Amino acid sequence: MTTDTYDEVTILLVDDDDVDVMGVQRALRKLKILNPVVRAHDGIEALELLRNSNAVKRPYIILLDLNMPRMNGFEMLTELRQDKSLASSVVFVLTTSKADEDKVEAYQQNVAGYIVKSNVGEGFMDLIQMLDRYWRVVEFPTQMSGSKE
Repeated sequence: MTTDTYDEVTILLVDDDDVDVMGVQRALRKLKILNPVVRAHDGIEALELLRNSNAVKRPYIILLDLNMPRMNGFEMLTELRQDKSLASSVVFVLTTSKADEDKVEAYQQNVAGYIVKSNVGEGFMDLIQMLDRYWRVVEFPTQMSGSKE
């Protein structure tokens, strides 16, 4: 992390694949990005964390895998967008799926970006650098309308 000042952005990493999670965490450490990371193994756990105001602090971004047990990424996105206090969450899909229908469905759910893991590479460095630039430039509200905060 550089000496630039910005609001610290929490990363909610929703992925059941331990290897991919370790890749993201390794890239964060290597780039000296100290943003808090909260991990959920599926959509159910992620929604529980988001609805617990102490678990994931605002502002936050969500890195969401699509293929997970219990509640997949699309099911989570549907519930997220229907919840007034969570509907405006910034979500980047991070998945193995290159299927056009998955990309269309994700963008119809207003994701900020659709990233295919195989295009990112093993180190996830480009992804983390892009996100670091993103949250340094974009202004996030600390509260959302309809939120319980």
